Amino acid sequence: MVTSALGFAAQADLLNAVEAWQRWLTTEKGASPATIRAYAHDLAGFLSFIADYRERRPGLNDLSSLTLTELRAWLSGRARDGATAATRARAIAGVRNLFRWLDRQGIVHNPHIGVLKAPKLKPPIPRPLTAPDAATLLDEAAALPEAAWIGLRDRALFTLLYGCGLRISEALALNRNDLPPGSATVRVLGKGSKQRQVPVLPAIHAALDAYQAACPLPATPETPLFVGARGDRLNPSVARRQMQVLRQQMGLPDSATPHALRHSFATHLLGGGADLRAIQDLLGHSSLSTTQRYTDVDTEQMMAVYEKAHPRAQK
Repeated sequence: MVTSALGFAAQADLLNAVEAWQRWLTTEKGASPATIRAYAHDLAGFLSFIADYRERRPGLNDLSSLTLTELRAWLSGRARDGATAATRARAIAGVRNLFRWLDRQGIVHNPHIGVLKAPKLKPPIPRPLTAPDAATLLDEAAALPEAAWIGLRDRALFTLLYGCGLRISEALALNRNDLPPGSATVRVLGKGSKQRQVPVLPAIHAALDAYQAACPLPATPETPLFVGARGDRLNPSVARRQMQVLRQQMGLPDSATPHALRHSFATHLLGGGADLRAIQDLLGHSSLSTTQRYTDVDTEQMMAVYEKAHPRAQK
Protein backbone atom coordinates (compact mmCIF):
# COMPACT_ATOMS: atom_id res chain seq x y z
CA MET A 1 0.00 0.00 0.00
CA VAL A 2 1.00 3.62 -0.46
CA THR A 3 0.79 4.11 3.26
CA SER A 4 3.58 1.71 4.10
CA ALA A 5 5.72 3.02 1.26
CA LEU A 6 5.46 6.56 2.60
CA GLY A 7 5.78 5.48 6.23
CA PHE A 8 2.88 7.48 7.66
CA ALA A 9 3.50 8.48 11.26
CA ALA A 10 0.18 7.21 12.58
CA GLN A 11 -1.47 4.59 14.77
CA ALA A 12 -3.05 1.47 13.32
CA ASP A 13 -6.66 2.73 13.46
CA LEU A 14 -5.76 5.80 11.43
CA LEU A 15 -3.66 3.81 8.96
CA ASN A 16 -6.57 1.46 8.33
CA ALA A 17 -8.90 4.41 7.77
CA VAL A 18 -6.43 6.01 5.34
CA GLU A 19 -6.20 2.77 3.34
CA ALA A 20 -10.01 2.60 3.13
CA TRP A 21 -10.13 6.24 2.04
CA GLN A 22 -7.58 5.61 -0.71
CA ARG A 23 -9.60 2.63 -1.96
CA TRP A 24 -12.67 4.87 -2.08
CA LEU A 25 -10.77 7.52 -4.03
CA THR A 26 -9.72 4.91 -6.59
CA THR A 27 -12.86 2.84 -6.96
CA GLU A 28 -15.67 5.31 -6.24
CA LYS A 29 -14.25 8.67 -7.28
CA GLY A 30 -12.03 7.43 -10.10
CA ALA A 31 -9.09 9.53 -8.89
CA SER A 32 -5.96 9.19 -11.01
CA PRO A 33 -2.78 7.55 -9.64
CA ALA A 34 -1.13 10.98 -9.74
CA THR A 35 -3.86 12.43 -7.51
CA ILE A 36 -3.59 9.51 -5.09
CA ARG A 37 0.19 9.99 -4.87
CA ALA A 38 -0.13 13.74 -4.33
CA TYR A 39 -2.75 13.31 -1.59
CA ALA A 40 -0.66 10.62 0.09
CA HIS A 41 2.47 12.78 0.01
CA ASP A 42 0.65 15.75 1.54
CA LEU A 43 -1.05 13.57 4.14
CA ALA A 44 2.29 12.06 5.15
CA GLY A 45 3.65 15.55 5.83
CA PHE A 46 0.52 16.51 7.74
CA LEU A 47 0.63 13.45 10.00
CA SER A 48 4.35 13.91 10.55
CA PHE A 49 3.70 17.46 11.72
CA ILE A 50 0.95 16.31 14.10
CA ALA A 51 3.23 13.59 15.47
CA ASP A 52 5.95 16.15 16.22
CA TYR A 53 3.47 18.68 17.59
CA ARG A 54 1.79 16.24 19.98
CA GLU A 55 4.88 14.12 20.56
CA ARG A 56 3.11 10.88 19.63
CA ARG A 57 1.87 9.06 16.58
CA PRO A 58 -1.64 10.38 15.91
CA GLY A 59 -4.70 8.19 15.80
CA LEU A 60 -8.30 8.87 14.89
CA ASN A 61 -8.95 10.52 18.26
CA ASP A 62 -6.17 13.01 17.55
CA LEU A 63 -7.80 14.01 14.26
CA SER A 64 -11.06 14.59 16.12
CA SER A 65 -9.45 16.83 18.70
CA LEU A 66 -7.20 18.91 16.43
CA THR A 67 -7.67 22.61 17.08
CA LEU A 68 -7.77 25.39 14.51
CA THR A 69 -4.53 26.69 16.03
CA GLU A 70 -2.80 23.38 15.32
CA LEU A 71 -4.12 23.30 11.77
CA ARG A 72 -2.91 26.83 11.16
CA ALA A 73 0.45 25.96 12.68
CA TRP A 74 0.77 23.15 10.14
CA LEU A 75 0.11 25.54 7.25
CA SER A 76 2.52 28.12 8.68
CA GLY A 77 5.19 25.45 8.90
CA ARG A 78 4.64 24.52 5.25
CA ALA A 79 5.06 28.17 4.27
CA ARG A 80 8.27 28.49 6.29
CA ASP A 81 9.58 25.40 4.51
CA GLY A 82 9.12 27.19 1.19
CA ALA A 83 5.88 25.59 -0.02
CA THR A 84 4.15 27.82 -2.55
CA ALA A 85 0.56 28.97 -2.20
CA ALA A 86 -0.49 26.40 -4.81
CA THR A 87 1.30 23.61 -2.94
CA ARG A 88 -0.30 24.60 0.36
CA ALA A 89 -3.73 24.81 -1.26
CA ARG A 90 -3.29 21.31 -2.70
CA ALA A 91 -2.22 20.01 0.72
CA ILE A 92 -5.35 21.46 2.34
CA ALA A 93 -7.51 19.92 -0.38
CA GLY A 94 -6.08 16.46 0.21
CA VAL A 95 -6.28 16.59 4.00
CA ARG A 96 -9.78 18.10 3.90
CA ASN A 97 -10.87 15.34 1.53
CA LEU A 98 -9.81 12.74 4.10
CA PHE A 99 -11.59 14.54 6.94
CA ARG A 100 -14.81 14.83 4.93
CA TRP A 101 -14.72 11.15 4.07
CA LEU A 102 -14.13 10.23 7.72
CA ASP A 103 -17.04 12.48 8.70
CA ARG A 104 -19.41 10.88 6.17
CA GLN A 105 -18.42 7.44 7.43
CA GLY A 106 -19.20 8.48 11.00
CA ILE A 107 -15.59 7.87 12.04
CA VAL A 108 -14.22 11.36 12.79
CA HIS A 109 -15.83 14.78 13.06
CA ASN A 110 -13.72 17.91 13.29
CA PRO A 111 -15.48 21.25 12.65
CA HIS A 112 -12.23 23.19 12.34
CA ILE A 113 -11.04 21.64 9.07
CA GLY A 114 -14.00 23.21 7.29
CA VAL A 115 -13.08 26.76 8.32
CA LEU A 116 -9.37 26.43 7.62
CA LYS A 117 -8.70 28.94 4.85
CA ALA A 118 -6.55 28.04 1.88
CA PRO A 119 -4.21 30.66 0.44
CA LYS A 120 -5.71 32.69 -2.38
CA LEU A 121 -4.52 31.61 -5.79
CA LYS A 122 -4.45 33.66 -8.95
CA PRO A 123 -5.74 31.43 -11.77
CA PRO A 124 -2.94 30.85 -14.26
CA ILE A 125 -3.55 32.45 -17.63
CA PRO A 126 -3.31 29.88 -20.43
CA ARG A 127 -0.32 30.33 -22.72
CA PRO A 128 -1.36 29.13 -26.17
CA LEU A 129 0.84 28.81 -29.22
CA THR A 130 0.19 31.02 -32.18
CA ALA A 131 -1.58 29.34 -35.09
CA PRO A 132 1.59 29.41 -37.28
CA ASP A 133 3.72 27.98 -34.45
CA ALA A 134 1.19 25.21 -33.83
CA ALA A 135 1.18 24.28 -37.53
CA THR A 136 4.98 24.27 -37.69
CA LEU A 137 5.23 22.20 -34.53
CA LEU A 138 2.96 19.51 -35.97
CA ASP A 139 5.06 19.34 -39.13
CA GLU A 140 8.35 19.24 -37.25
CA ALA A 141 7.19 16.54 -34.84
CA ALA A 142 7.28 13.87 -37.56
CA ALA A 143 10.90 14.61 -38.44
CA LEU A 144 12.29 14.56 -34.90
CA PRO A 145 12.85 10.88 -33.90
CA GLU A 146 15.16 8.50 -35.76
CA ALA A 147 12.37 5.93 -36.19
CA ALA A 148 9.93 7.28 -38.77
CA TRP A 149 6.87 5.65 -37.19
CA ILE A 150 7.61 7.29 -33.83
CA GLY A 151 7.74 10.67 -35.50
CA LEU A 152 4.39 9.97 -37.13
CA ARG A 153 3.05 8.87 -33.75
CA ASP A 154 4.12 12.13 -32.13
CA ARG A 155 2.61 14.19 -34.93
CA ALA A 156 -0.65 12.24 -34.66
CA LEU A 157 -0.75 12.71 -30.88
CA PHE A 158 -0.03 16.44 -31.03
CA THR A 159 -2.52 16.85 -33.88
CA LEU A 160 -5.17 15.15 -31.75
CA LEU A 161 -4.41 17.39 -28.76
CA TYR A 162 -4.57 20.53 -30.87
CA GLY A 163 -7.47 19.45 -33.08
CA CYS A 164 -9.73 18.11 -30.31
CA GLY A 165 -8.53 20.00 -27.23
CA LEU A 166 -7.85 16.84 -25.24
CA ARG A 167 -5.81 16.57 -22.09
CA ILE A 168 -2.70 14.43 -22.57
CA SER A 169 -4.11 11.85 -20.14
CA GLU A 170 -7.36 11.66 -22.13
CA ALA A 171 -5.56 11.12 -25.44
CA LEU A 172 -3.22 8.47 -24.09
CA ALA A 173 -6.11 6.56 -22.48
CA LEU A 174 -7.70 5.94 -25.89
CA ASN A 175 -7.61 2.54 -27.58
CA ARG A 176 -7.76 2.00 -31.34
CA ASN A 177 -11.43 1.05 -31.25
CA ASP A 178 -12.24 4.34 -29.48
CA LEU A 179 -11.29 6.26 -32.62
CA PRO A 180 -11.88 4.11 -35.72
CA PRO A 181 -10.92 5.48 -39.16
CA GLY A 182 -13.34 8.08 -40.44
CA SER A 183 -15.32 8.46 -37.21
CA ALA A 184 -16.94 11.88 -36.90
CA THR A 185 -16.51 12.12 -33.13
CA VAL A 186 -14.56 10.55 -30.31
CA ARG A 187 -15.96 9.76 -26.86
CA VAL A 188 -13.57 11.04 -24.20
CA LEU A 189 -13.47 10.06 -20.53
CA GLY A 190 -12.41 13.21 -18.70
CA LYS A 191 -11.90 14.32 -15.12
CA GLY A 192 -14.31 12.89 -12.60
CA SER A 193 -15.18 10.09 -15.06
CA LYS A 194 -17.27 12.56 -17.08
CA GLN A 195 -17.76 11.62 -20.73
CA ARG A 196 -18.04 14.01 -23.65
CA GLN A 197 -18.20 13.78 -27.42
CA VAL A 198 -15.63 15.77 -29.43
CA PRO A 199 -15.67 16.23 -33.22
CA VAL A 200 -12.71 14.77 -35.12
CA LEU A 201 -11.37 16.69 -38.11
CA PRO A 202 -10.22 14.93 -41.31
CA ALA A 203 -6.69 16.23 -40.68
CA ILE A 204 -6.63 14.29 -37.41
CA HIS A 205 -7.68 11.08 -39.15
CA ALA A 206 -5.02 11.64 -41.81
CA ALA A 207 -2.30 11.95 -39.15
CA LEU A 208 -3.61 8.90 -37.28
CA ASP A 209 -3.86 6.82 -40.45
CA ALA A 210 -0.25 7.64 -41.39
CA TYR A 211 0.96 6.70 -37.91
CA GLN A 212 -1.00 3.44 -37.70
CA ALA A 213 0.08 2.37 -41.19
CA ALA A 214 3.74 2.92 -40.32
CA CYS A 215 3.67 1.39 -36.83
CA PRO A 216 5.48 -1.99 -36.99
CA LEU A 217 3.99 -3.32 -33.75
CA PRO A 218 1.06 -5.80 -33.76
CA ALA A 219 -2.28 -4.24 -32.96
CA THR A 220 -5.88 -5.19 -32.19
CA PRO A 221 -8.93 -2.97 -31.67
CA GLU A 222 -8.17 -3.07 -27.92
CA THR A 223 -4.54 -1.97 -28.42
CA PRO A 224 -3.68 1.47 -27.01
CA LEU A 225 -3.99 4.09 -29.71
CA PHE A 226 -0.58 5.55 -28.85
CA VAL A 227 2.19 3.11 -27.95
CA GLY A 228 5.81 3.34 -26.96
CA ALA A 229 8.73 1.62 -28.65
CA ARG A 230 7.98 -1.65 -26.81
CA GLY A 231 4.27 -1.65 -27.57
CA ASP A 232 3.08 -0.50 -24.14
CA ARG A 233 0.70 2.43 -23.72
CA LEU A 234 2.69 5.63 -24.31
CA ASN A 235 3.86 7.30 -21.12
CA PRO A 236 2.97 11.00 -20.76
CA SER A 237 6.58 11.79 -19.81
CA VAL A 238 7.71 10.61 -23.26
CA ALA A 239 5.28 13.00 -24.98
CA ARG A 240 6.41 15.87 -22.76
CA ARG A 241 10.05 15.10 -23.50
CA GLN A 242 9.39 15.09 -27.24
CA MET A 243 7.63 18.44 -26.93
CA GLN A 244 10.56 19.83 -24.95
CA VAL A 245 12.98 18.94 -27.76
CA LEU A 246 10.62 20.46 -30.32
CA ARG A 247 10.23 23.76 -28.50
CA GLN A 248 13.99 24.03 -28.06
CA GLN A 249 14.48 23.49 -31.79
CA MET A 250 11.83 26.07 -32.63
CA GLY A 251 12.85 28.59 -29.97
CA LEU A 252 9.49 28.42 -28.22
CA PRO A 253 9.05 29.29 -24.50
CA ASP A 254 8.88 26.68 -21.74
CA SER A 255 5.10 27.17 -21.67
CA ALA A 256 4.91 25.27 -25.00
CA THR A 257 3.88 21.92 -23.51
CA PRO A 258 1.41 19.25 -24.67
CA HIS A 259 -1.19 20.96 -22.50
CA ALA A 260 -0.52 24.22 -24.34
CA LEU A 261 -1.99 22.56 -27.44
CA ARG A 262 -5.27 22.21 -25.54
CA HIS A 263 -5.05 25.90 -24.62
CA SER A 264 -4.31 26.72 -28.26
CA PHE A 265 -7.36 24.74 -29.39
CA ALA A 266 -9.64 26.78 -27.14
CA THR A 267 -8.03 30.16 -27.81
CA HIS A 268 -8.01 29.73 -31.58
CA LEU A 269 -11.66 28.62 -31.55
CA LEU A 270 -12.57 31.68 -29.49
CA GLY A 271 -10.63 33.93 -31.85
CA GLY A 272 -12.52 32.39 -34.76
CA GLY A 273 -15.86 33.33 -33.23
CA ALA A 274 -16.82 30.10 -31.45
CA ASP A 275 -19.35 30.34 -28.62
CA LEU A 276 -17.85 30.15 -25.14
CA ARG A 277 -20.44 27.60 -24.03
CA ALA A 278 -19.57 25.35 -26.95
CA ILE A 279 -15.87 25.59 -26.06
CA GLN A 280 -16.75 24.68 -22.47
CA ASP A 281 -18.47 21.51 -23.66
CA LEU A 282 -15.59 20.59 -25.97
CA LEU A 283 -13.03 21.02 -23.21
CA GLY A 284 -15.11 19.21 -20.62
CA HIS A 285 -14.99 22.07 -18.11
CA SER A 286 -17.55 21.72 -15.32
CA SER A 287 -17.57 25.49 -14.76
CA LEU A 288 -17.85 28.24 -17.34
CA SER A 289 -15.53 30.39 -15.22
CA THR A 290 -12.69 28.01 -16.08
CA THR A 291 -13.35 28.44 -19.79
CA GLN A 292 -13.65 32.23 -19.42
CA ARG A 293 -9.91 32.44 -18.75
CA TYR A 294 -9.51 32.22 -22.52
CA THR A 295 -11.33 35.52 -22.94
CA ASP A 296 -8.54 37.09 -20.86
CA VAL A 297 -5.98 35.63 -23.24
CA ASP A 298 -7.86 36.89 -26.27
CA THR A 299 -8.14 40.38 -24.79
CA GLU A 300 -4.46 40.35 -23.87
CA GLN A 301 -3.49 39.43 -27.43
CA MET A 302 -5.85 42.04 -28.87
CA MET A 303 -4.32 44.78 -26.71
CA ALA A 304 -0.80 43.71 -27.68
CA VAL A 305 -1.70 44.03 -31.36
CA TYR A 306 -3.40 47.38 -30.74
CA GLU A 307 -0.44 48.83 -28.86
CA LYS A 308 1.96 47.68 -31.53
CA ALA A 309 -0.04 48.77 -34.57
CA HIS A 310 -2.23 51.75 -33.72
CA PRO A 311 -0.51 55.12 -34.31
CA ARG A 312 -2.16 56.73 -31.26
CA ALA A 313 -1.10 53.90 -28.98
CA GLN A 314 2.55 54.62 -29.74
CA LYS A 315 2.44 58.27 -28.59
